[in-house]
Amino acid sequence: MKVKLAAAIAVISVAPLLAQVPVQVAPEQVGVSKERLARIRPQLEKYLEENRLAGGTALIARRGKVIYFETFGVMDKDSGKPMMKDAIFRIYSMTKPIIAVAALTLYEEGRFSMLDPVSKYLPEFSDMTVAVPAANGVPWHTVAAERPILILDLLRHTSGMNNQGPKDANGELIFPRIDIKSHSLADGIKLLASTPLVHQPESGYDYSPGPDVVGRLIEVWSGMPLDQYLNERIFRPLYMPDTEFWVPEAKWSRLTTLYDRGPNDTIVRATGDAQDGYKTKPSFLSGAGGLVSTTSDYLRFAQMLLNRGQLDGARILSPKSIELMSSDLLGDLPVLDGPMLPGYGFGLSVAVNKGPAKTATIGSAGEYYWEGAAASLFFVDPSEDLLTVFMIQKREGIAISREYKRMVYQAIVEDSR
Repeated sequence: MKVKLAAAIAVISVAPLLAQVPVQVAPEQVGVSKERLARIRPQLEKYLEENRLAGGTALIARRGKVIYFETFGVMDKDSGKPMMKDAIFRIYSMTKPIIAVAALTLYEEGRFSMLDPVSKYLPEFSDMTVAVPAANGVPWHTVAAERPILILDLLRHTSGMNNQGPKDANGELIFPRIDIKSHSLADGIKLLASTPLVHQPESGYDYSPGPDVVGRLIEVWSGMPLDQYLNERIFRPLYMPDTEFWVPEAKWSRLTTLYDRGPNDTIVRATGDAQDGYKTKPSFLSGAGGLVSTTSDYLRFAQMLLNRGQLDGARILSPKSIELMSSDLLGDLPVLDGPMLPGYGFGLSVAVNKGPAKTATIGSAGEYYWEGAAASLFFVDPSEDLLTVFMIQKREGIAISREYKRMVYQAIVEDSR
């Protein structure tokens, strides 16, 4: 079913694009209980009172209509500035699904196959090696990779890379860690390719910088810088004016403060580049975690996914590509490490729900989601015609977002038919 985002933005025919705030409709119109939705705020305010959270936004849409869009807490605890609906958040790994969609636009044009070796387009990934930890008196060493890394491996985290790098039996790094993000995207990916893999390709799911490599591949396939391609093929067609790799000075007042997890799960203000790094354009455009966005912007991206590739007349992908993205592509491969919940498989940069009998949590088979390092989260549930975007800025705070997700589901009182 082609659903327009009735609560959102009328098509804008003039430039520049401006951030918009969706209009809400009564939740009863789409089979959701207003009284049950009202349970969400007290739970979030409890975290504010306990100093476990500064603030955030929560948005829920069903059947193409926004039924809940609330702010809570503050943008910054020191100033006490109230949270705004158009606040800008560091979305970290919620960048990954956007990169997957961008790659799929080129896949549909025949630029690559999911089963192509990465080295076909990036020669630095030829002849990869795999680190073997020291054992039985034999020092650590490398062996040849048994097969090439495929494009599919990058998007489902089965490349043999992970975010830490090879470690010994004591958990110590056995290969010097390379700061790829102090370089250009092209140079950083070349350095990444010089590091031995942690596992043989297709050994299992291990959360990795694979989407960073996909970002570089998008540049090679398209002939454009990554940020330009995303703007032309996703952000402008979907009217996502605040989603980009950095925050211009004119928008700094809308950038939320980032917090870390401190003693007893209370928040402490993050410092250094984590706090202020998004105020200048980075050299390394990270497809794994580099974007900022707003709740309204990400709503439009999520609604496009729920609409099977289109929104308000803009066709980004075909329904079959959305089906590929949101299918469990891991099969029987083991989950070695990473933020995967029990009972979920993995598609192209999204975790895929195998059903309540597998997850032992409220939800639906076929629902897919991802989350960011500062505990932002979105999910799309095709069977319930439902989506949510939840934005907070607390690193190591994902338990709060996962609890919120359960509260979204408990508010449904009619099925989607």
